[in-house]
Amino acid sequence: MRFDVLTLFPRIFDGYLGQSLLKKAIDRGLVDIHLWDFREWTADKHQKVDDKPFGGGPGMLLCCQPVYDCVEHVQKQGDAPGQLVMLTPQGRRLDQRLVEELSTHPRLVMMCGRYEGFDERIRLGLKPLEISVGDFICNGGEVPAMLLIDAVIRLIPDVLGEETSIRYESFAESGLLEYPQYTRPRDFRGMTVPDVLLNGNHEEIARWRHEQSLERTRQSKK
Repeated sequence: MRFDVLTLFPRIFDGYLGQSLLKKAIDRGLVDIHLWDFREWTADKHQKVDDKPFGGGPGMLLCCQPVYDCVEHVQKQGDAPGQLVMLTPQGRRLDQRLVEELSTHPRLVMMCGRYEGFDERIRLGLKPLEISVGDFICNGGEVPAMLLIDAVIRLIPDVLGEETSIRYESFAESGLLEYPQYTRPRDFRGMTVPDVLLNGNHEEIARWRHEQSLERTRQSKK
C-alpha cells in the first residue's frame, strides 16, 4: 500500500519511518511512503505558502496555488491517483470502521494542514475525504497522519506477524474493548494474576475474557 504525505515539515517523519513495525513493513515492500513539501510548488520567490485571511482574524492560511499544484503533481505519480485525504478537525471521526475502509485503498494521499488551516477553496475544489482524529486541535496534520498510517498498516496482509492477533484487538469484529492481559511474574507488588487464567480451562478463560471485554466497554462509555 502506498501513502503520500503532503506537508510543510517532512522531516518530522524521519524518526517515525525508521522505527518498529512500519520500518519492517517498508523494508519488506508491503508499505511505500513518499513525503512531499508544499513549498516546492509555491510560485512565491520567498517560498511563501501562507497568507492572512480575508476579513481579518488570527493566524495564517495555506494558499490555494501551492497546495493545488502539489496535489496535482503527486496524483500523477505511481500507478494511479490515490484517495485524497485532508486531516482536519472538521472531518469525519477516525474510528476502526473508517480505518478498515481506508485499508481497502491501494493508495492514500494525505494533506497535512498548518497554522489556521487551508483556504476553503482547497476543500471545495479538490474534494478530499476529510478526517479528524478527535475533538482537539493539533499543531498540524503530521501527527494525525502518523496515527492514520499506524492504524491502517495493521490491516495490510502480512504486516503483523500473527494474523489472528488482529481479531482479538479492541474494536475488531465485536466492537468491544480488549480484555485485560497478564504475563510473568504471577505476583507483582501484591497485584496477582486472576486464577482463571492459570487453571488451563480454555472455555472458562474465553468466558472470563468476554465478560471483561463487556465490562471495559461499559465503563468506557460512562
